[in-house]
Amino acid sequence: MSTRTTRTTEPGGIRIEGLRKVYGKGDSAVEALKNVNMSVAPGEVVGLVGPSGSGKSTLLKCLGAIIEPTSGRMTLGADVIYDNGWKVADLRTLRRDRIGFIFQAPYLIPFLDVTDNVALLPMLAGVANARSRARALELLTALDVQHRAKAEPSQLSGGEQQRVSIARALANRPPVILADEPTAPLDSERALGVMRILNQMAVQAHTAIIVVTHDEKIIPIFKRIYHIRDGKTVEEAGEGRSL
Repeated sequence: MSTRTTRTTEPGGIRIEGLRKVYGKGDSAVEALKNVNMSVAPGEVVGLVGPSGSGKSTLLKCLGAIIEPTSGRMTLGADVIYDNGWKVADLRTLRRDRIGFIFQAPYLIPFLDVTDNVALLPMLAGVANARSRARALELLTALDVQHRAKAEPSQLSGGEQQRVSIARALANRPPVILADEPTAPLDSERALGVMRILNQMAVQAHTAIIVVTHDEKIIPIFKRIYHIRDGKTVEEAGEGRSL
């Protein structure tokens, strides 16, 4: 594995070119991704939709540097992170510092209060405790949950927990956030609220956000949507309905 990151002229966001992922070998090989191409600019929220088994989960894991693609190229911010092989030495650090994750369930640490849940990632990255907590409070305030800063996760509503998980994803100022079904457990009002927040945070933090979803309530909100079918992506314009 190379210890040097390759530079490119891409100004930001994420770009995927010719990405393939094959599981297995020989007669048992399964091509989960076939020549996937997509790009998301800084400040943009894009939807990724498709039926079960279409390759959404595999693509998200490749984008999140959780599994290694078979071939292709991925650019994150100004760096080529994969080009027929990883171009970064430490994938754990890449995930921690440069990719934010939002899941269907918030996965907050139950024995830490809200502030510490958000401040943990910056502290793990070496940011001083006081500075990490200040960053956490800044995000909690932007997301209108600062009044819950000292609460434990079990004391929060579902919508509040999801807001805290968004704050945690933004804590290290990643150029990309991957959101996996972030509105699935929420009712219509809260789901639209989460999408409103994601759109605001994308612009304010200059972050590219990819939202994997089956949620019919939020699909009309996206200005661009990638449909994935049989391991291939097709881009189309969305409705871009205002929130």
